Amino acid sequence: MNAYKRISALTAGIAGAAILLVTPAFAQTEKSPMVEDVFKNVQVLKGIPVNQFMETMGFFSAAIGANCTGCHVAESLQDQAKFAEDVPRKRMARQMVTMVNNFNKQAFGGRQVLTCWTCHRGGPSPENVPSLLAQYTIPVEDPNALEISPDGPKEPTADQILDKYIQAVGGAAAAANLKSFVAKGTIEGYDTYHVKVPVEIYSKAPSARTMIWHTQNGDSSTVFDGKAGWIAMVSNPVRLIPVLPGGELDGAKLDADLGFPGGIKTALKNWRVGFPMTAIDDKPVYIVQGMGAGNTRVKLYFDAESGLLVRQLRYDDTIVGKVPVQMDYADYRAVAGVKVPYKIVITWTDNQQIILLTDVQANVNVEAARFAKPAAPVLRPRGQAR
Repeated sequence: MNAYKRISALTAGIAGAAILLVTPAFAQTEKSPMVEDVFKNVQVLKGIPVNQFMETMGFFSAAIGANCTGCHVAESLQDQAKFAEDVPRKRMARQMVTMVNNFNKQAFGGRQVLTCWTCHRGGPSPENVPSLLAQYTIPVEDPNALEISPDGPKEPTADQILDKYIQAVGGAAAAANLKSFVAKGTIEGYDTYHVKVPVEIYSKAPSARTMIWHTQNGDSSTVFDGKAGWIAMVSNPVRLIPVLPGGELDGAKLDADLGFPGGIKTALKNWRVGFPMTAIDDKPVYIVQGMGAGNTRVKLYFDAESGLLVRQLRYDDTIVGKVPVQMDYADYRAVAGVKVPYKIVITWTDNQQIILLTDVQANVNVEAARFAKPAAPVLRPRGQAR
């Protein structure tokens, strides 16, 4: 799955600024419009691209543990124009955004040290009474929260971990021989109404990748041609939009690069270790950190025993803080002598998608046209035959 875009009008969650009506002029645009050009009644979050605005909504949703109607009127789910209506919680959200921004400016020089998550932690109201349960029980460790420690382990090195991964997938020679693949399977998530629908992935070394999934309301796709990317999603308020430089573009390239494990060492730069040992699903993992070309920080988690990659974690910037994007890999199977994951779970603040591959064909001809800029998808009423 190409996880670098995750904007959905209905999964966006609660808003400190009201959204919609979508203006027809932007339904087919190629540029990245600003939020105030697309949505009505935006007040404190002006001047940011639509992509970032939707991720900001996901940030709010994660912070207070609510979906869209946690702040918007319930009728918004049937009539998107209702997203623009003011309600007390939205007005409070605007005040909170302003308060947090002012605090960060005054106390931290404008750095996003304090965010909505700092106090809310997934609840509608900040906690102000100590929790004895939290104090006297063993906390569940979040592998994503671990950071490099000055006295953290220096062995194994990043090179050793990456070399073990290359050996685990089949060895350098087999990995170098993988030049392209076409995969088919199913995907499910919010925009498929949590029903499995067909998905196709086309990849060509070193960094080209297209994914197309066929939802009940029309086909959506994400495309990266090696340099630029596009998101064509039928569920988005702007149907066709370019991938933005920075975290989005770094993510698009990394997703494409990781399809060809032989090039993992050049997929990122400034490799580092030094993380405490941790586990995912009770299996010990090593963490290696690298940086994308746009300075996006990425953590890769490798099974300590098998050497296989089990998780990728990266961060996108929003106006209110960083949002994590997590991809978990499982069910590795050999394809042309190279092990590839047949199960991929993508999790971010406003959705989760599960991809189950059923067929992967290696070293097939993939035409360059597969990686051309897509057309804006056409919304098809649910239930209408394709």
